[in-house]
Amino acid sequence: MTSLAWKVNRLKLMGLPEIAWRVRQLLQKKAGKWGFGLVARVRPPALGRCGPALLAGDSAGIDRSALLAAADTILAGRWNVFALRGVELGFPPQWNRDPKTGTLPPMGLGKAIDYRSERVVGDIKYLWEPSRHLELVTLAQAWHVSGEQCYADGARILLQSWFDQCPYPQGVHWTSSLELAVRLLNWAFAWELLGGAASPLFTGADGQRFQRQWLDSIYQHCHFIRGYFSRHSSANNHLFGEYMGLFVASLVWPCWPESARWQAVSKRGLEVEALKQNTADGVNKEQAIYYQHEVMDMMLLCHVVGQAHGVAFVPAYLQRLEKLADFLAALLDAGGHMPMTGDADDAQMVRLAHEAGWSPYRSLLASCALLFGRADFKRKAGALDDKTRWLFGHAGQQCWDGLVPSGAEQPVTAFPEGGYYLLGQHFGAAGEVRLVVDCAPLGYLSIAAHGHADALAFTLSLGGEEFLIDPGTYAYHTQKAWRDYFRSTAAHNTVCVDHQDQSEIGGNFMWLRKANARLLAHQPCDSEQCFEGEHDGYQRLPDPVIHRRQIKFDTKRNTIVVKDILQCRDTHHVALHWQLAESCRTEINDAVVRVLGQRSELQLRCALGSGAELLRGSEAPIGGWISRKFDEKTAIDTLRWQGTVHGTTEIVTELRLLVDTMPDAG
Repeated sequence: MTSLAWKVNRLKLMGLPEIAWRVRQLLQKKAGKWGFGLVARVRPPALGRCGPALLAGDSAGIDRSALLAAADTILAGRWNVFALRGVELGFPPQWNRDPKTGTLPPMGLGKAIDYRSERVVGDIKYLWEPSRHLELVTLAQAWHVSGEQCYADGARILLQSWFDQCPYPQGVHWTSSLELAVRLLNWAFAWELLGGAASPLFTGADGQRFQRQWLDSIYQHCHFIRGYFSRHSSANNHLFGEYMGLFVASLVWPCWPESARWQAVSKRGLEVEALKQNTADGVNKEQAIYYQHEVMDMMLLCHVVGQAHGVAFVPAYLQRLEKLADFLAALLDAGGHMPMTGDADDAQMVRLAHEAGWSPYRSLLASCALLFGRADFKRKAGALDDKTRWLFGHAGQQCWDGLVPSGAEQPVTAFPEGGYYLLGQHFGAAGEVRLVVDCAPLGYLSIAAHGHADALAFTLSLGGEEFLIDPGTYAYHTQKAWRDYFRSTAAHNTVCVDHQDQSEIGGNFMWLRKANARLLAHQPCDSEQCFEGEHDGYQRLPDPVIHRRQIKFDTKRNTIVVKDILQCRDTHHVALHWQLAESCRTEINDAVVRVLGQRSELQLRCALGSGAELLRGSEAPIGGWISRKFDEKTAIDTLRWQGTVHGTTEIVTELRLLVDTMPDAG
């Protein structure tokens, strides 16, 4: 898509107030080229105002060997940046060089750089990720637990090189307020772990100069964020993260007259956006489960930092966080798998855990178990992870030990405002059936940036083993064909009409005409459970189509019958896709398709067209792929039935579930 086409589409989704605001932002950027609105000189900081510790943990019980191994790898110059694992970037790295493509972006005013242009910056995600400074926290943790000077020295070298290579306000690391905010968060944790204002790193004249340079940059970060909040149709998780960074910085470093104002603005902003961006029944409105995790993590970290400094949020803030945890607990299956609905970018706000098999979802549930005294969250979390240990310390361990789950798991099965519904049985047990239906809006605000065209799709796991999956995300700013595929209707377990997506793509993070889904019926409790919903995404076709889907689960016979009703007058091409987990093996035998998992089995029958086709790792057409991590993809089996319908038609798919009930399913 050309830059002009993107701008035209973007304008279509703006109202007059947003256009006026963006014109002001543009003028502000132009003025910045001449120094207007920039920080000319930072006042000397009043370090005596620095507050108490924000970490409760004393590192007791953590996986020390995993932490030190991670720190040693960083000192050796080997980095993990998305699909690049152990890549040799050196220590310190070249902060302004894209580690994936080798591109060196220009060093002009950051706000004037077109970070969306692959030609100009390479893959901006790869450029930004190291400069979030999660690795700085790792080095600080390693020094904190071991006392070995090499880790503290490494932290100083890392920071000093960043100050030297990324001067305010030049280059790509001074373009996005969210990136600055996440960097501030990691600086706050590193600052404390290294000893705060009294750190040995700050002794002597050189140490004092280094401390002042760090504090000057902190002020510049805060000033930048305050001047460039994401507003209007961009006021999603970015705005929440910007408030997070400003809030944490204003508490950890209340060193300037502006700090109190920054704290007041950001605290109020967090309280408002926590309720605005998340539904009352616990679903983040971006309709992207990984982003729900990110927003929850921001809420949790802000609460922990605020509590340490005697600053409390309004009660509704934590109440909403608990509801968000209910949603995660409902979707997490007995094997610990979470549907990958919507976009995901693998971001962590701060990396405090290094143990193998760490799960961001289980970690959040562990923290929420302690926050809210919820033994059911403890059961879903499974264990107390290192991140939660750092945040809650010895008191957290005592609270954890006192939580005793009892009875069977009873998840919330309906999130009517958020748009998700569960069917299933034996939740949390070896014979679990967990089916999650997406009957939600496409996404948040006018651009719906992180939503996928997946209305009425569902995921299915049996005995804690994934069978029908959401394939994930894979790409963001680059590789447009793949970006479009992974969020397309054909990549999800639903019906595609006339080779079109339910909603119309307008850009990498933009949708134009959007499908509206609505619930017609949901009965999750009887022996014959049901869901029924419909969407209007294909009403834009010359011959409009309404897609209605009925799902009936017979708990006694362990069968699911899916009826897809297409209401139309004319002739249409229809394709029905089923995305299968990579651990599944597929056998097509005449009218029956057997999907063999490691323990259980799924059998499918459908009369549409001439029978089932199998796509696996196909590039023409693209199909049969899953992306578990950002910028990584693996071939999977995708089943496709396709054919032509004439007028209103009902397509029936029968699924027979053969669930292994051995107790090792979880």
